Order: sequence, then C-alpha cells, then structure tokens
Amino acid sequence: MNSSQLLTSFKNPKLQFVRDLVKDRTTREETGLFIVEGVRLAEEVHKHHILPRSVFFSSLVSDRGMELVKKYQEALVDITEVKPDILDRLSDTETSQGILLVLPQKMMPMPAATDLVLILDQVRDPGNMGSMLRSAAAAGTGVVFVAPGSVDPFMPKVVRAGMGAHFHLPIVLAEWPQIREYCLEKNLPPLQILLAEAESGLSMWQADLTRPLAIVIGGEAEGPCQQARDLADALISIPMPGDFESLNAGVAASLLLYEIIRQRNS
Repeated sequence: MNSSQLLTSFKNPKLQFVRDLVKDRTTREETGLFIVEGVRLAEEVHKHHILPRSVFFSSLVSDRGMELVKKYQEALVDITEVKPDILDRLSDTETSQGILLVLPQKMMPMPAATDLVLILDQVRDPGNMGSMLRSAAAAGTGVVFVAPGSVDPFMPKVVRAGMGAHFHLPIVLAEWPQIREYCLEKNLPPLQILLAEAESGLSMWQADLTRPLAIVIGGEAEGPCQQARDLADALISIPMPGDFESLNAGVAASLLLYEIIRQRNS
C-alpha cells in the first residue's frame, strides 16, 4: 500500500497535535477529539461504522490492522504513515500496535429520555472509570454522565479499560444543573436518583429497581460530593455479609447495574 505521506519527524505539527490529544485533557475538551490505539479497538470503531478524523499507522502494523487502514483509505479518511519509532513515542502504551485513530467524542446522540442513567462523581481512577463504562455498556445504560472532579473518560487509559464501551453508549461530561435537568425534567416521569453508599441506605436486594432510575457512584477517595447528595432521592447499598468496609467503585457499579437488570427481567 502506498501512503500519501510518510512522517519521520516527531516535531511534525500533525504528530504534535496527536501527542497533545494523548497527553492533554484540555486539548481533548477544546477539540472534541480523542485517541484510540490498537487493532482490537480500531476494529470496534469500524464495526460501529464510525469514521475517524484521521488514521496513523506504521510498517509494523499487523495484517488485520492494515486491512483497516485500506478500508479507511477507501472511505477517504486522512491516512498518514509514520516511522515505527515515532509512532511508539506518540503511543500511550509501552509498545504501539502500529495503528492509531483520531475520533470525535460525540459519536452517539444522547437519547431524549431513558430509564437508566449512570452518574459518575469524582471517580479519579482511570481503570475504575473504564470498568464502569464497560459494565454500563453491557447493561444497556442509556446515558453515562461524568460529573466534575472525575478523570477524563476520553483519556487513553480509560479508553483502553473501557474495551469499546465508548462506541456503545453516550458518555457526557456534564455539570450538576445539566444532570439534574436531564434526570428530572427531560424524563417523564422523572428518574428516581439513588446514591450508592457503602454503609447506609436501603439494600439493593430490598429496593425497587424496576422503575426508571439514575444511579450515582462516588469515587473511592472522597465519595460523592454534596451536590450529588442534594440531588439524590435515597441511598442504596450493596450487602456485604463479610463485614468488609467497602467495594471497589467499578465492582459496585457493576453489581448495582446487574441487580437492576435482574429485577427488571424477573
């Protein structure tokens, strides 16, 4: 395959822009773009019929990866070949798989209404964030709101941990007034907002989770903020017969989401 250009300098403005998208949250927020790396996630992008803004690859890309490059070239996506060592320097991983995509953050529109919302409040661990997004996608969550104080859901570590969740559900960075408006005014009837609390609130086994809901999960370090507490209708907890203090936030979100599914399908 003959690429239209081969970049050999890390100082090239095109590559510096990609590096900024990898490293800098402000650049991602201002441009509305983010980075996806690796063949598996690139295949997920193609599977969901998402057109990248641009594609970068090196000669070390696998045959599977090169097939994707060819398909995007046929779709008239901007394709750039980069020297392998330069792509390694761009990559957020230890060793690049030879393919990197620049994608728009707004791939899926927010539904006018939904019966299940996940609100992530002050979640600062990228692995936990990615795990929650993955569980939310698997559970068929309508929208995930990421409240202020949380890690950027479009940073590379979160995208990798999400394993394709970003292509399955709307992920919205939002202030609390926007979250409140969507949950209580856009949805009719309004969503009941339940805040997960480790040691108080109604057990998820006793709570009625069949009605339209929004679940708030706070970060492990500080828990939910006061705005989250003010918005919540009630507290909900996960039973822990082992008398343990708390669960990993990603595990807690998964358990709550699947208890909702269980109740709604029983």
